[in-house]
Amino acid sequence: MIKIIRAKLHGIRITGSDFDYHGSITLDPLHCALAGIYPLEFVQVWNKNNGVRIETYVIFGEAGSGCCILNGAAARACQKGDEIIICASEYIAGPRELPEKTPKVLTFNADNSVREVLEYSVSSTPDGGLAFAVREIR
Repeated sequence: MIKIIRAKLHGIRITGSDFDYHGSITLDPLHCALAGIYPLEFVQVWNKNNGVRIETYVIFGEAGSGCCILNGAAARACQKGDEIIICASEYIAGPRELPEKTPKVLTFNADNSVREVLEYSVSSTPDGGLAFAVREIR
């Protein structure tokens, strides 16, 4: 088994925090649907401003709001305006399954609007190796 990326929100900015909430990260469900991230799914959160890495679960906020709010203990890891990466992953049996996977990656503008939607892919090479490619799909 190997762990691979399934979906990623790259460069989204923290819009708020709620220390008194009982945990999680609140995300715009439209962003999540576009990337393929689910409510209650555990995700990695990597802060590009301070290097902090945490894991928490997703809950949905208001659709179309662009929200990205850290709650509970996770709120200590980031400040409003910090640029972060949110990564959902999955396990596959091994490298032979990689060509079947096409993770979606969203990149963001400063206002948390989607800049681009990318698709990662892996293909087999004639010599038996693997090749990686990124394709913009929107």
